[in-house]
Amino acid sequence: MSPPRTEPGHLRRGTLVRQPVWRGASETVHVHSYAVLRFHRTRGRTEGKPQAPARLDDAGKASGPDVSDSYKTAAQLPAYGCRMTPRFDAIGMVASDMAASVTFYRRLGLAFPEGSEKQPHSEAALPGGLRLMLDSEETIREFAPEWQPPSGGGRMSLALLCESPAEVDSVYEEMVGAGYGSGLKPWDADWGQRYATLLDPDGNDVGLFAPLPGAAQ
Repeated sequence: MSPPRTEPGHLRRGTLVRQPVWRGASETVHVHSYAVLRFHRTRGRTEGKPQAPARLDDAGKASGPDVSDSYKTAAQLPAYGCRMTPRFDAIGMVASDMAASVTFYRRLGLAFPEGSEKQPHSEAALPGGLRLMLDSEETIREFAPEWQPPSGGGRMSLALLCESPAEVDSVYEEMVGAGYGSGLKPWDADWGQRYATLLDPDGNDVGLFAPLPGAAQ
């Protein structure tokens, strides 16, 4: 004997009722209208398995995996959503001689804290909120024991913007005069800049540049 049918006029929003969803079984369904209740009962007979209960959201709409085609698909997050958004924050370099590297970059205007020369890790704030981080080789080997200094030409360089082409020349001459290595002497580059490169104590390229007068930026 089948259970008695509940007529549409007897249902109220938020009412808990029990209706057959397939032969020999029943399921508690949280209904918001008679149409939703009929949908669950019909799909249950066709598929031969219980369906997830329908529920009302804050707007009074039914939700759940099997309520209707318009409510089946969950909202998709954007490709670069707000849950995890990495932000460029720092540049890390390995220093074979921490004191020498700190002294070099201080001469170029970076404000490493006092005593950084004796630290295994040191940082200097850069304009715009970035940081330049220096780690000693010993620090790196603490978590990467097989690490070895790279050999061959470097694939990364830093670049410092100067106030004018004349400052490119003066900073270059000052650093080379202090005994630091020269990468490329100052020249007027085809891309509209006065450019020069220095070598830090580990041989990393450090560029100096400034726009040439009249060059398009």
